[in-house]
Amino acid sequence: MSAPAIDARTAHADGVERLLASYRALPAGAPVRLAKPTSNLFRSRAKTITPGLDTSGLTDVIEVDPVARTADVAGMCTYEDIVAATLPFGLAPLVVPQLKTITLGGAVTGLGIESTSFRSGMPHESVRELDILTGGGELVTASATRHPGFYRGFPNSYGTLGYAVRLRIELETAPPFVELRHVRFHALADLVTAMERIVETGRFDGARVDYLDGVVFSADESYLCLGAQTAEPGPVSDYTRQRIYYRSIQHDDGVKTDRLTIHDYLWRWDADWFWCSEAFGAQHPVVRRLWPRRHRRSSSYAALMRLERRFDIGDRLEKLHGRPPRERVIQDIEVPIGRSAEFLEWFLATVPIEPIWLCPLRLRDDAGWPLYPIPPRETYVNVGFWSTVPVGATDGATNRLIEQRVSELDGHKSLYSDAFYPRDEFDRLYGGDEYRALKQRYDPDSRLLDLYAKAVQRR
Repeated sequence: MSAPAIDARTAHADGVERLLASYRALPAGAPVRLAKPTSNLFRSRAKTITPGLDTSGLTDVIEVDPVARTADVAGMCTYEDIVAATLPFGLAPLVVPQLKTITLGGAVTGLGIESTSFRSGMPHESVRELDILTGGGELVTASATRHPGFYRGFPNSYGTLGYAVRLRIELETAPPFVELRHVRFHALADLVTAMERIVETGRFDGARVDYLDGVVFSADESYLCLGAQTAEPGPVSDYTRQRIYYRSIQHDDGVKTDRLTIHDYLWRWDADWFWCSEAFGAQHPVVRRLWPRRHRRSSSYAALMRLERRFDIGDRLEKLHGRPPRERVIQDIEVPIGRSAEFLEWFLATVPIEPIWLCPLRLRDDAGWPLYPIPPRETYVNVGFWSTVPVGATDGATNRLIEQRVSELDGHKSLYSDAFYPRDEFDRLYGGDEYRALKQRYDPDSRLLDLYAKAVQRR
């Protein structure tokens, strides 16, 4: 072990001790929460005056083992920092979520997804073991063989069973460049057919596909974005300046090619928060030239969005123009690939939001994950849509309509944003019995929030 790794482990141990000390300093029975400056959750939360746990020493990569192709990472370390530590070894996590400030612990206790998910599943599937601070104050090391029920029940628990303190994750080789093919489709059914074939074979028109996602602009304009790893040097594009990635994929017909460095490919969506930077004017050519390059990133837009929500700026502007307030529809859902065209056609006809992101996934672990029980080895399509619509007759009317349609199509939805499920339906969809058993074992005094209270009741 190198000296830097020893130093990092010592620093991590100190950070863990500060975390535990802050837990012990809480009054008996007081609720437990993290003190963290940022969040990638998109739901409102009730305010609390309880001091948060000290996570200041849990933000680093502890060690990269290029021989074993693993990394030990602190739970609050961002993927931006993980990628910065692993790419010099020609390695990357098996799944790198799209936004730089998503933390490894957040992606595992919530759910992350990206263009490798059709072959590598979700981030929690590449975790070999993890240390978890439970609601009861224990520090538990969980793996497939140690506390296996906790290991499998922790994903999708959103910090209601405990917090990831250290995680050992698998890495894969990451050559320095990605060759891209953007394939245009004029019918959603044709896109889905091609996507299904790529997932099954790993190829398109005879060429290997290492990365796969897509964008729907309308019923007759959609794209699959296919990436292939390569070490071959050559000219590359840059979408951190004036050019905008999602606009670059559009063309009239056939296939359009492009090249990026592996670093820029992994963060291709971050510079414009997919396409949501448009809401802040950041895609206007003049504004873009004036907008500091260092602030063309998702964390800057998220900070602006939090300010907008805090002061209710959007609804105030709508009222000024004589329009009704807006309902946020910020969701990622998964439906079986065989039902995905049906969902997309319904969504485009019902909900006035576009573009829409597509990302196929297939869980690779046969044992399954009880709090997000989609069948392993079966292909689903993640559909992401992030905008607002006019408010309906009831709170969350459009969101609830989407939830019902997703359930009708045997799908599921992530819980990082607003949810409106009745309790019995929520328990059925999100492993209610298994969750309650884990809650009783690892948080017997309910120091942490209940998952339903956090995800639906916004506590």
